[in-house]
Amino acid sequence: MKKEIIIFTMTFFVLAIGMHFEEWLSHPIEHMMALPSAGAYGLGAFHPLIFTLIVYLIILLFKFIGKLFKRLF
Repeated sequence: MKKEIIIFTMTFFVLAIGMHFEEWLSHPIEHMMALPSAGAYGLGAFHPLIFTLIVYLIILLFKFIGKLFKRLF
C-alpha cells in the first residue's frame, strides 16, 4: 500500500511539473492560488487529482498485464 501511494504521488508531481513547467518556475504561488478557479475541461480545482487518477489506473493496468505474463511464462 505504501508503495502504491508513493507511485500515485510521484505520478502527480511528474504530471504537474510536466504540464505546467513554466508556471512552476516563474510564479508557483500564484499558480497554486488560482487552482480553485481553474477551468480545465470543466473539472475545476479537482482536475489534477482526476488526471493523476486516470494515469495511475493506466499504470496499474500495465502492472497487472506484467504480472499476468510473468505467471504465464
